[in-house]
Amino acid sequence: MVQTKDARTSKLIPPLEEVKALAAQFEGKAPEDIIRWTFDRFGGRAAFCTSLQSGGMVILDMLHKVDPSARVFTIDTGRLPQETYDLIDRARERYDMPIEVYSPDHQELSTMVEKHGVNPFYRSYSLRLLCCEIRKVNPLNRVLAEMDAWVTGLMRTQSSTRANVQKIELDDAHGGIVKLNPLADWDSKQVWDYIRENDVPYNALYDKGYTSIGCAPCTRAIRPGEDERAGRWWWERGMPKECGIHLSPRRNGNATKAGAKE
Repeated sequence: MVQTKDARTSKLIPPLEEVKALAAQFEGKAPEDIIRWTFDRFGGRAAFCTSLQSGGMVILDMLHKVDPSARVFTIDTGRLPQETYDLIDRARERYDMPIEVYSPDHQELSTMVEKHGVNPFYRSYSLRLLCCEIRKVNPLNRVLAEMDAWVTGLMRTQSSTRANVQKIELDDAHGGIVKLNPLADWDSKQVWDYIRENDVPYNALYDKGYTSIGCAPCTRAIRPGEDERAGRWWWERGMPKECGIHLSPRRNGNATKAGAKE
């Protein structure tokens, strides 16, 4: 696991007491106001991380209107659906904003594949987390190690694991940097209303019944009555529908350490 810096030493990082006060203040603020505050305060030391899902595309559209020079990046796991790659190109053309793309470390990936095979995630929960760690979490950590703040598309309505997300919080998992979640109090209806009203480009898989889109082998369309993250790691039962970017099941003792035996 890549270790991040202790960002609390940065003069730009508010102390915990101020963050709590801002969280209360931001609760009534529009997403655009939070986005504007973020890049006014942190400038180039802030970035928007997006997997270009529906909520992420809403934030990208807002960000383009507020500050088109803001830094935007995504993680290419190497296993994304073609529709996601197509959307990256469409978003770049629509907004004329560079979207930085980061990939897994070749040696880490090679070691995992040599030891566990190409699709180890189907065999055990711990191997699924190992794959997510190498393909998603570690590349993210390398980017955030140089950041003071990052913006995400998390919403409380997405799952029980995200129900307590604040619009601003300190991210202890990434060295205590500031984490902004402008859509924390939105739901999927608000997201899609915004997309339609503003003609925002979106992933074509949504038109095929997908509601949450990750890697191609790990994502399917949902069935009637299922929650919107049911299509992620659909073969797992009773496990958090998280990859470790926003919630770390590993640190909570729900999986073995990286490289552990099955």
